[in-house]
Amino acid sequence: MSFGLCNSPVSFQRYMMSIFSDLLEECIEIFMDDFTVYGDSFDACLHHLDIILERCRSKSLVLNYEKCQFIVTEGIVLGHIVSEKGIQVDPAKVDVIAKLPYPTKEIRGFLGHAGFYRRFIKDFARIAQPLTRLLQNEVDFNFDEACKEAFQLLKQKLITALIRLISCIGLRGKSHVFVKR
Repeated sequence: MSFGLCNSPVSFQRYMMSIFSDLLEECIEIFMDDFTVYGDSFDACLHHLDIILERCRSKSLVLNYEKCQFIVTEGIVLGHIVSEKGIQVDPAKVDVIAKLPYPTKEIRGFLGHAGFYRRFIKDFARIAQPLTRLLQNEVDFNFDEACKEAFQLLKQKLITALIRLISCIGLRGKSHVFVKR
């Protein structure tokens, strides 16, 4: 993938989707240059892998063997543990969120990360309002009690939202092949 070009990630994602469009959600999931091949059984997984690798060969896609994981029962995909139990939150990620200290000036970064899951947190904007107020121009940075309460509540809701979100998504009983290009 060409780096330094402003649209190269989007173009590459579109290219990957066009190559595997007929197989999406049937036996492959794609995110940028990472993809996961899965099947209901070991034999189905091997069959799907054969199709995917042949497609890569025909389109001159090169895989880095050192970054590939073949026929695994568990792996980390986009920060989530995927296994026969389904998709689970990586406990290390939850631990990091739980131990976050009060921010000193990096409110925008915290709200950006938390905002990624805003649709799973009821009343996100109302809860985050004391923190977003600190981002306004001409406002002094005063991390008062209202900000502390909002920060703690968002952390708690973020942790529980992650766990609820992942428990709702299931890939139970599937074998997986994790491939990073």
